[in-house]
Amino acid sequence: MTVTRWIVIHVPSWLLLVGLVVGVAGGTAAVQAWVRHRFPGLRRGEQNEIATFLFPVVAVVYGFLVGFIVLALWGQVNTADQTTRTEGAMAVQMARGLEVFGKEEGARIRQGLLAYGRAAEAEWYGAAAGRTAPEAEQALDRLHSTYGTIRPRNDAQRAFLASSLSSLREMSGARTERLLQARTNIGPPSSLWMAVLLTSGLILGFSVVFGSERALIHYGMVGAVSVLVAANLFLVTELSYPFLGEFSTSPEPLRDVIQVLSSPR
Repeated sequence: MTVTRWIVIHVPSWLLLVGLVVGVAGGTAAVQAWVRHRFPGLRRGEQNEIATFLFPVVAVVYGFLVGFIVLALWGQVNTADQTTRTEGAMAVQMARGLEVFGKEEGARIRQGLLAYGRAAEAEWYGAAAGRTAPEAEQALDRLHSTYGTIRPRNDAQRAFLASSLSSLREMSGARTERLLQARTNIGPPSSLWMAVLLTSGLILGFSVVFGSERALIHYGMVGAVSVLVAANLFLVTELSYPFLGEFSTSPEPLRDVIQVLSSPR
């Protein structure tokens, strides 16, 4: 959903959580006050027998649905994090032991890896929104070309070149997978959001119509349920995009590449 994507990008997570708690709890309290005033008979609790039967059923369905969604979304974040770590780890691995190729060729590879690391970090937030930068792709192409010009002169160089080419393929594959994940992971579909909102509304509705002569206890119960629903909506929203928001994966593995290659040898 475009709205949730905009919220994750532009609204701080703490503000989103506070806004949801205030909005859901405040809105539900207002509805509750209107219901208690408009239908005073509900206070006697004659409907509680039906509500007591239906509420656990709705609560179980709601808990299963939200739990399943949160678990699936958290799995996407972990997958994205592992992909980024693989990309960074392969680059760092290629940077180790470049002296085996000699000073000149080792320096060329080091510069190529550093250029790619900087370009990949620079494009991170654009790529997270589905936009790629040509600089990163060009840096990766130059790195492939650099390795293609190396002619190993002994067994040590041949073994290291084979290992480096394997790492380069893994790094390229991890980058492609990362970009595809950022482009295709667009959050839960509208139908799933409708199911979450519908079950959330049912949970809140049953808590509102539950009869109680003691208004303070009733408001407290409804407030607790409202906070729970708001927290669940917050989790689903924040985890919807594995490369966006404060719960997303970070470009730290790429920054580690830059740090390793920029440090004095």
